[in-house]
Amino acid sequence: MCVSSRYEIYDMEDNSTPKKRAPRRQQATAAVPKLSEYGHVQPQALDIEEAVLGALMIDSDAIGRLGGMLKPESFYDKRNQLLFEAIQQMDLSDRPIDILTVAEYMRSKGTLDEVGGPVYIAQLTSKVVSSVNIEYHANIIAQKKLARDLIRFTSKTQVQAFDETQDVEELMQQAESELFEISRHNMQKDYTQINPVIKQAYQQIITASKNTSGISGLSTGYHRLDKILAGWQPTDLIILAARPAMGKTAFALSLVRNMAIDQGIPCGMFSLEMGNVQLVQRLICNVCQIPGDKIRSGQLEKYEWGQLDSKIVALENAPLYIDDTPQLSVFELRSKARRMVREHGVKMIFIDYLQLMTANTGKGNRQEEISTISRALKGLAKELNIPIMALSQLNRNVEGREGIEGKRPQLSDLRESGAIEQDADIVMFVNRPEYFHIYKDGDFDWRGKAEIIIAKHRNGGLDNVPLLFRKEYARFMNLDDETLDPPPGDMPVMRGSKMNMSMPMDSGEVPDLPDYLQGQSLPPELMGGGNPPVPF
Repeated sequence: MCVSSRYEIYDMEDNSTPKKRAPRRQQATAAVPKLSEYGHVQPQALDIEEAVLGALMIDSDAIGRLGGMLKPESFYDKRNQLLFEAIQQMDLSDRPIDILTVAEYMRSKGTLDEVGGPVYIAQLTSKVVSSVNIEYHANIIAQKKLARDLIRFTSKTQVQAFDETQDVEELMQQAESELFEISRHNMQKDYTQINPVIKQAYQQIITASKNTSGISGLSTGYHRLDKILAGWQPTDLIILAARPAMGKTAFALSLVRNMAIDQGIPCGMFSLEMGNVQLVQRLICNVCQIPGDKIRSGQLEKYEWGQLDSKIVALENAPLYIDDTPQLSVFELRSKARRMVREHGVKMIFIDYLQLMTANTGKGNRQEEISTISRALKGLAKELNIPIMALSQLNRNVEGREGIEGKRPQLSDLRESGAIEQDADIVMFVNRPEYFHIYKDGDFDWRGKAEIIIAKHRNGGLDNVPLLFRKEYARFMNLDDETLDPPPGDMPVMRGSKMNMSMPMDSGEVPDLPDYLQGQSLPPELMGGGNPPVPF
């Protein structure tokens, strides 16, 4: 007799003590793992590869329809790689392509036996009857190659990520760089017949003719610039360059004010030099016309608090998106710019400034890295179909030249790379003769003024455009703009705030404050005490 308990099994014999018996081995019930759980076969389509090669040998014109879709390494089978390379070389030499000529060419190169001899070549042509679907088949091969590249990339990145000696930030930059290269090599754009392009160009002319201002792109907000450039054009890369302290960032912020705040055009700004708070403080100084030292110290007069209250609302609601990531790589910028355009409809991007960006190519010198960055920015402008402005530094050559003409920057003054000049559609310089203690040029007075020098314009003319420059506000304005400052001795007009309502400020009453000032410790001048307002 056998008695079982929950954990043990005993043999019970008559008139004897229980005898422990070893438990039976339980049968395995787990499912046998599938082959895919042990490993994967690389993405491939051998039958499609053979069909494409067969089609190329029965139709001598078929290779011209492939364009640049396939390369020898696109094929998975080594034999097929050698065959396609031979067909490519024969096509470049204008040789006829069929099973006999291909076999003879490979025999002369010593590679015929590696592919299996004439028999293998002859078999390929028997697997296809025409080349009608060769583009579709070639696309399948290209997709399989892309999948293999991604597998190789992710496997390599995974191994490196497990290596504790690897710097994670450096690895991430390297991974972004390699992924960008994979995507760039697999982007194909076919040629276009001129007819649809003519229609598109003609439609743009019709659209521009309906605009009486003559601006076909995004308005800069500066009349003479708009007249020369017709606004910022889609796909353009604009370089804005100057020596330090000349006003590059101030001019870029003035453009942002004109576009995002005054016109409501969504703009994106990548600030590699300043943090977002510091950048916004300068923008507040520009928009509200309050000196920068007062913005930083918070020592505002009573009427200046009114200006801040009334004008900051426009800034709060502006479609402006700021990223202050330091040492931003061109690959990070590409990803973030795509998101800005996709999610917020951004129409123009500003970068401050180009020399602070990195390419993380891991090879070459700084000049080659800057070349890579400028090419990538031009490619990004074309991809997103928006203008991109990148600020850039100049070398010191301008400081060694004399006179007003000598101090004007030249294209050769662009720092670190001539590729910037080549890749850019527009190159502009900011010049302030007053900075060099040059106050007069004939009858023209340069005090309180600057000039924007259009040194390169791929699609238009060149010119020097003078503008008003208010250094204390970091603000550029048209020469014919009326100053927004009140006349000396007059009180500024206060609008849009309860702080600005007429009330006896010396009566001890406390004015109602906007929500964002509630609970703040404010200066006595604002609360009804102190000196009377001082005009601008």
